[in-house]
Amino acid sequence: MRKKMRTRRRERSRECVRSVYTSKIISNHRDLVALVFYGVEQSKNPRNSFKHVYVYHDLDEPGAKRVQDVEALRGDKGARLAEETLGCGGEAETSLGDALWCCSNLYSDIKLRLSHKRLMLFTCRDQPHAGDSARDRQARTKAGDLKETGVVIDLMHLTRPGGFDVSLFFRDVVSHQDDEDELGLQLEPSRKLEDLQKRVQAKEQKKRTLARLSLCLAEGMNVAVGVYATAVTTRKPPPVRLNRETNEAVRSKTRTFHTQTGSLLLPSEVKKAQMYGEKQIVMEKDEVDSMKKFEDPGLHLIGFKPMDKLKLHHHIRPSVFLYPEEEQITGSACLFNALLKRCSERQVFAVCRYIPRRNHPPRFVALVPQVEVLDQGPIQITPPGFNAIFIPFADDIRTLDLPPCPGANSLQVQKMKEIVSKIRFKYKSDSFENPVIQQHFRNLEALALDMMAPENIEDFIMPKVEQMDRRLGPLAQEFRDLVYPAGYDPDSKPASKRKPADGGGGADKKPKVELQEADLRHHIEHGTIGKLTVPVLKDACKQFGVRTTGTKKQELIDALKAKLAP
Repeated sequence: MRKKMRTRRRERSRECVRSVYTSKIISNHRDLVALVFYGVEQSKNPRNSFKHVYVYHDLDEPGAKRVQDVEALRGDKGARLAEETLGCGGEAETSLGDALWCCSNLYSDIKLRLSHKRLMLFTCRDQPHAGDSARDRQARTKAGDLKETGVVIDLMHLTRPGGFDVSLFFRDVVSHQDDEDELGLQLEPSRKLEDLQKRVQAKEQKKRTLARLSLCLAEGMNVAVGVYATAVTTRKPPPVRLNRETNEAVRSKTRTFHTQTGSLLLPSEVKKAQMYGEKQIVMEKDEVDSMKKFEDPGLHLIGFKPMDKLKLHHHIRPSVFLYPEEEQITGSACLFNALLKRCSERQVFAVCRYIPRRNHPPRFVALVPQVEVLDQGPIQITPPGFNAIFIPFADDIRTLDLPPCPGANSLQVQKMKEIVSKIRFKYKSDSFENPVIQQHFRNLEALALDMMAPENIEDFIMPKVEQMDRRLGPLAQEFRDLVYPAGYDPDSKPASKRKPADGGGGADKKPKVELQEADLRHHIEHGTIGKLTVPVLKDACKQFGVRTTGTKKQELIDALKAKLAP
């Protein structure tokens, strides 16, 4: 029984390591990852100065070879390989302090500047040294040294017979909750693979701000806030051009040449122009930048509105989240929390002008308060802060002229309410994945790992027709009888109405309209030639024998003006 539990814990840890490797390859392939075993019979580390510490992977970028190495540890065959390579079969002497010291050496051997450093500790022993006070003191001292150098230590503890007591040893070793890590120390061990993977994913994803701005409440009263994205659309990664011979990424450069002389133009020689009143106004780049600038980036408080004034149709794009930045301006957290508490008590939201970065047009946002929510743990479920909802301008709201349609009677409405209540379920955004993107990454994974076929994915977007039919029962047919006439089949396709072509040929194409020379001169004189489309301008160049080196609209207009201008 104990051997089976040890095998299950090893498989859960292996799956989490594999998920970290694959997620890093997809999202942050420049991150450096290492895998270190401690408490094993064999020893392999830099300079072999630590016993029972085995560096399975050095600190480097993850790749397909490392994923295959982790896959080799799967199942009984992997257990035998681990026993032969690492010596995992016996009960070796455990020294967490030596393992932490080895990880510190791995960090110090890297010459690059690391933005953040995180150490995840997978274990099922709440007393790794079995009460040895000397080794406990050594591990706590080394853990304190690592935390002073900016290393965040997280505990990913697994369930064990008798429970896992964090207070015996690990409470003094791991990093405690801070502003950037809202999960903090988990007291309950992970019993399932899904729980462990969620904890690992939450820890290894760095919370990065979109911007750090100042919220101006009044003259001389500013609050430093960080802007975070709560929802980001996942897209396929863009293709990378590779050199045919070396298979290295190709870097493209853009250069601007003179259309007539062919000489290379410097950035200072490129100017922007705008036609206004039949005159071409030339502007420098600095002048264009100054015209685009409205004000310095930041948030400026305008006023407050009751919550019922914010309607559902005002949400035109995903909101952003605001959280105080105490390091930027001292006292920001206190003032921010006071404003959050008062807005929540009075049920009001703040209206602000929002400029995220330089030369960006201003937008109006509604700062909706969000209070902190804890579960029974207590573990934070919802962080405190403001959700900045983008308010539409007057031009963004349109009045639609809906076509006249027959209205539903009370029986039809009541029957549809019964149908909706039967198939209603609790929506969770993380329960649905994009099947196209998932299949794309499965294909890349199979290609990189030399797999015979990619893993099958389950499309959670497709409706569960059989389950819906069981829930609805006869309600669907009763609704059809109330809405559709007798004998009508809504699933049948209507007959296509195609107009037969005369003479057996295809449909007549729209005849090409040719511009007369007088009409073209009229457009040039009155400055309306810019309203013509690019195909019309190309046909005009061919018609009047105008030769041009470019295909852009402005180049075609300049060539026609040089040919036909009086």
